[in-house]
Order: sequence, then structure tokens, then C-alpha cells
Amino acid sequence: MRLIHTSDWHLGQTLHGQDRDYEHAQFLAWLLEQLVQHRPDALLIAGDIFDTVNPPLKAQERLYDFIVRAHEQLPQLDIVMIAGNHDSGGRIELPGPLMKRLNAHAIGRISWVAENQLDHGRLLVPLHDAKGQVAGWCLALPFLRPAEVTGGEAGDDYMLGIRHVHHHLIAAAVARRQPGQALIAMSHAHMAGGAVSEDSERNIVIGNAEALPANLFPEPIAYVALGHLHKPQRVASQERIRYSGSPLPLSFGEINYPHQVLLVSFDGDRLATVEPLPVPRAVEMIRVGRAPLAEVIDQLKALPAVGLFAENLPWLEVRVQLDEPLPDLRQRIETALTNKACRLVRIASEYAGKRGEGESEVLLGLDQITPQELFTRAWEEQFGNPPDEQALDDFASLLQQIEFTGEGDAR
Repeated sequence: MRLIHTSDWHLGQTLHGQDRDYEHAQFLAWLLEQLVQHRPDALLIAGDIFDTVNPPLKAQERLYDFIVRAHEQLPQLDIVMIAGNHDSGGRIELPGPLMKRLNAHAIGRISWVAENQLDHGRLLVPLHDAKGQVAGWCLALPFLRPAEVTGGEAGDDYMLGIRHVHHHLIAAAVARRQPGQALIAMSHAHMAGGAVSEDSERNIVIGNAEALPANLFPEPIAYVALGHLHKPQRVASQERIRYSGSPLPLSFGEINYPHQVLLVSFDGDRLATVEPLPVPRAVEMIRVGRAPLAEVIDQLKALPAVGLFAENLPWLEVRVQLDEPLPDLRQRIETALTNKACRLVRIASEYAGKRGEGESEVLLGLDQITPQELFTRAWEEQFGNPPDEQALDDFASLLQQIEFTGEGDAR
């Protein structure tokens, strides 16, 4: 059996207000070509399919058009996707009955049939080989929210609730599988030791629980297809526990990431090979600076002249070091960019001598500051000291409720 592991498409994302639909369309066209070329038995999409819980109509059209086209090309292909922390679990599951006719399965949330009895039947998806035989089982674990895993055995302990969910699901999978069938877990979570990009992945701390341990996935699991972190990586140096990473850079901090999907092969119930398939970049991203204005202007003037196709012009971020604010900074930069082959989306300024000897003060926009950092700053300004652990925990819980109220997970 072979499968393709991908995640973190973030359909509908904008880059500092600029639409990225062209880039997503190019990626999905490329992915369809890979499916036709490599003919895997399954496609796993490990969450953050959309960028927001209420994605634009065009983003939803992109997803469902892709699923239809994939089914037309490969009628036997099993598609399994889970909701990430950016997704609405309810929205992901809504077209489920129609999608099953296309061999596509969407799991947005977990549920319990009775107290301490996980509805594991919804989370265990059979994966078929080219002969139509069940060659493996996908243990589909969407992003686990507190309301879904606390209570009962776990009480209010979020981490204990997560452990119970994994234990129950893995036990059910082991009991159901036949000899030779592989167990493949798919999860959207931040695993301990994972490398985070500068400013892309949303912090999913709940109380003090953020990074999950690799021992949640014991050896009976042949492969773990992870989503959430945008940089491709192994977890705990284990070949079988992988983040595929995002297929395109979601911020300028991800310019140098090796964006890819993973082609994973199994020999019976054991992992055989993991091969990265590099995703071509439809639109380049350019960072100029961090440097004094004169050097930045010279670098901008050295950029190539504009071509014919506006939709694939590179995105540009300019980072300037200044001694004092310049009211006409944007005008100077835009003048230097006249007829240049790029689209300016962000100017970042930092000022020397504001903190101490040899240091500089970096001016951040709201898009670069997390809600937790804003809360901490406001608390310190109001009370003169940092918030305590309980205040941070309460704020994290409130933030989770606000983010997911629109999908019915919190009222």
C-alpha cells in the first residue's frame, strides 16, 4: 500500500491582505498530477485545510473541485481529511454524505457514544489497496478541543483527556485490524520538539498543555501523518512520525522551508519508505533587508524589471533599519520599485538606540503579535506586573471559546 501525506493547505489565506488563490490553484493542479503519476492508494490531508473557520466561497470550491477531479482520475483512491485548529469541524463534516460517494472521508471532531466510551467507529477509516482489499486503517484524529476530551475519566485535565482518546482509539484499531493490515494515525497537533516558524502557526496552548509527547503513538502504529507545523520534520528523530509541512510558504519566515508532500510506502503492516515530493513554488517570496535605507534602496533598484504576468509576480517584504521615523519611507521604497517585477506587501521598520547599547527597537504590526502577547502587555500596563499562571490559563481557555464559537464547539 502507498499513500500521499499532506497538510496545512490553508485555502483562502491572504498574505498581508493579498489574495493567494492563484498559488493554491497551482498547488492543487500539481498535486492532482502527482496522484495520477504515482497512483497511491490513499491521500491523507492532516488538517488546516482552510485558513479560517469561515473560509471564502472560492476556497471551498477549490477543495471540492479537487476531490471530484481526483475521484474522476482515480476512482479507487481513498481520501481522508481531518479538521485542524484553523478549521471548523462542523463545516469540514457538513458535506460528508456526498463525499463518501467519492471515497472521501471528512472527520471534524470526536464524539462519545456513552460516558468514557469513544465513538471510534467514525474515526477508523479503512484504506484499500489496488485490488480493493483493506490494506490498512487510518486512525483519524482531528484537532482535539477541551470540550471534546475533558470530563469523565479525565476530569478537567486536558492532557489526560488526550491520552484517553489515543488509548481508546488505538485499542479499537488493534482489535479491528487483520494480520498484515497497517495502522496509520493522522493527527493535527503540536508534538514536543517540533520546530515552529517565525510567525505562521497559531499557538494552540490550552492551559499549560501544548506540545504532545511522541509516546502517544506506540509501535503498533506504522506511520503517523501529522499536521500543524509548517516545516517538514521528523518527531523525536523517528522516521515513522512525520510532519509533511505546508505546501507553500505561509509567511516570509517560511521562505527557506523545503515545501513538499510525502509519498509513503508500506510492506504489509510495516513502514517501508518515505519519499518527499518537492512542491514547485508558483509565486516566489523575496525579503530585502534588514539593512539601512540606502542599502535597501540599492537592493530594490537591482531587482529585475517587470514581466508580462502579474499573477505570479513575487511577493516582497522590505525590512529597514532607521535612526528616526521617516514620514515618506513608503514613498521612497515605492519609487525605487517602479517597474520592478514584484508586489510589495510589507514594510518593517526598526529603530536603533531605543533599548540600550547596541540594541534596536523592532516595531511590530498586530499581525506579528499573538493574542497571548497582547494580553500580557495589557495586563502589565494595567497592573504593573506580568499575569500569573492562572490568568494566562483563563485567557487561553477564553481564546479557544472565541475562536470556535462560530462552529458550535463553545457557546
